[in-house]
Amino acid sequence: MAKNALIEHRPWLLASVVAACAYYFLWNNPIGELYLIILKGSAVGLLALYAWRRTHGGDGLILVAVLALSAAADMALVLDITIGGALFALSHVAAIALYLRNRRNRTTSSQKLLAAALFIGAPVISYLLSQDILIAVYAVSLGGMAAAAWLSRFPRYRVGVGAVLFVISDWLIFSQTGPFDLSPVPNMLIWPLYYSGQLMIATGVVQTLRGEKPAY
Repeated sequence: MAKNALIEHRPWLLASVVAACAYYFLWNNPIGELYLIILKGSAVGLLALYAWRRTHGGDGLILVAVLALSAAADMALVLDITIGGALFALSHVAAIALYLRNRRNRTTSSQKLLAAALFIGAPVISYLLSQDILIAVYAVSLGGMAAAAWLSRFPRYRVGVGAVLFVISDWLIFSQTGPFDLSPVPNMLIWPLYYSGQLMIATGVVQTLRGEKPAY
């Protein structure tokens, strides 16, 4: 039943998953850089289309912007890391706005502490891994996004965990530029962690905005 609902009513979500899996297995294949760039961007780009089709109102538009900026960043990173990083920072700022508009009414002390740890830890660990102050500055927006997600009314074990997976994937990217050699872990896990995080964020926010119970 859930599988049929996914295919019949959420084709863009299914197409996104297919694109993400295809990119993971083809990213190092000499099929042409342009094709790989488009394939990479389509994974989260299709999540943006899914969100646009399944939501309405201001919060839905912000979610679409978050995902569309991320998709653009995915493609830009292949060509220029500075432009890609700037687009991701804009995506994080938009996500923070979405989460702050949807703050949880009550949060426990442990939840606040974890949010603070994400906000502070993201730039600190990013700097330790990369030894690059500009990456640490970018990671302030990354940590702010994860912290705000954790304190939002969206399902914590989907949207909050998805944001944490996003942070971890970025840490693996930063480790490739610094003194720590974690290979082959980054090449194996960066894309699965990143895409899984985006998928969890998109579906968690969409279902909350629609007032739905999880169907898959």
